[in-house]
Amino acid sequence: MIEFNLEIDASGLMCPLPLLRLKKALTGMASGDVVKVIATDPAAHLDFGVYANQSGHHIIETLKQDDKQIFYVQKQ
Repeated sequence: MIEFNLEIDASGLMCPLPLLRLKKALTGMASGDVVKVIATDPAAHLDFGVYANQSGHHIIETLKQDDKQIFYVQKQ
């Protein structure tokens, strides 16, 4: 199991809200901290992937459980 510093449940929210919640959370975190995001938006993996590439943050792991996607994102 991956250790994380903060969990965001963005279930039921559609683009761009899960991404905006992630961005806001990362702003207040220290480098190396990990945030876990739970999203049900089927396109969330696209948004998170592009954001990670542009911002330099690292998606440690992406999991799928039923209709949910779980992302572990490490702040760089």
